[in-house]
Amino acid sequence: MDWTNIDTVLLDMDGTLLDLHFDTYFWLEHLPVRYAELHRVDFREAQQWLHQRIMQEQGTLNWYCLDYWSKELSVDIKALKREIRERIAFRPHVHDFLEHLKEQGVRRVIVTNAHQDSLSLKLEETGLDQLVDRIICSHDYQIPKEQQGFWQQLQKDEPFDPERTLLVDDSLSVLASAREHGIGYLLSIIQPDSQQPGREIADFSAIDHFNELMKRK
Repeated sequence: MDWTNIDTVLLDMDGTLLDLHFDTYFWLEHLPVRYAELHRVDFREAQQWLHQRIMQEQGTLNWYCLDYWSKELSVDIKALKREIRERIAFRPHVHDFLEHLKEQGVRRVIVTNAHQDSLSLKLEETGLDQLVDRIICSHDYQIPKEQQGFWQQLQKDEPFDPERTLLVDDSLSVLASAREHGIGYLLSIIQPDSQQPGREIADFSAIDHFNELMKRK
């Protein structure tokens, strides 16, 4: 990675800047418990059904949309997320890395698939918006990062030179989509969820934590 050739760093939020554990815990544990309570059904049955139903939307904008799931499940997803907001946390060395990029004159742009309500909650808890130059939400484009249309729209909205841009994202499908668009530098995260084991990543370069990038500089 030649940092002298990078003007812009595009950064995913969940699993990249923030610990994915909040989202994992919410969808796999907290939501099934509260869904079972609210609808007076068996927890195990609710957990199994929710997992199957949610997986049907993987890779689509619905997968990330709190409005969609609130309507589909007849629960207030935003309110349920607020019940566990204390679990929202930064991944290690994020503050130092973002400040380092600022000192180097590199533009820092968050590109996230998170729904606006989820984004707002996390900004309230972390102040992340004060640490970057801009935040772009795929819901504003009505197309997820997994699809080429997102990058095409981003190119119009946030002019950048793909060959001089680094994307850091924990999603391998998003990285593959960005590679197809021509983004020159791609980097994944080995352990997006601090409570889950690290992953073996073959198709992209990957780091454990952002301090590795500062050392390379």
